[in-house]
Amino acid sequence: MERVAAKRFQELLVWQKAHQLTLAVYRLTEVFPKHELFALTSQLRRAAISVPANIAEGFRKRGLKDKIRFFNIAEGSLEEVHYYFILAQDLGYANTQLHTEQANEVGRMLEAYGKAMRTTLTTPSS
Repeated sequence: MERVAAKRFQELLVWQKAHQLTLAVYRLTEVFPKHELFALTSQLRRAAISVPANIAEGFRKRGLKDKIRFFNIAEGSLEEVHYYFILAQDLGYANTQLHTEQANEVGRMLEAYGKAMRTTLTTPSS
């Protein structure tokens, strides 16, 4: 079965999963202490938003190297999210286990997309 190329970033499963993670982060951080509003809450939300935003931006880039770069930035932001989940858990603000599993899934997908793009980049044309 041949896969049809996505015409919009919203069609990418990795973007859909990253967007769902971002929505979950917003819901999670609603219960954080008010004194964290401009600290951990803001940082976690910003990092979470960066993941699907960079996937979207990279999707529209014409050059494969640019696409790979934006997907890599999304991976970096996702690692930042992972750290903030650890911090929120350790501070007792929330149980982040399910969110971490959700982030791990996005990470595996980003890694697979990146690997596929890098393979395409290094495969000689016929």
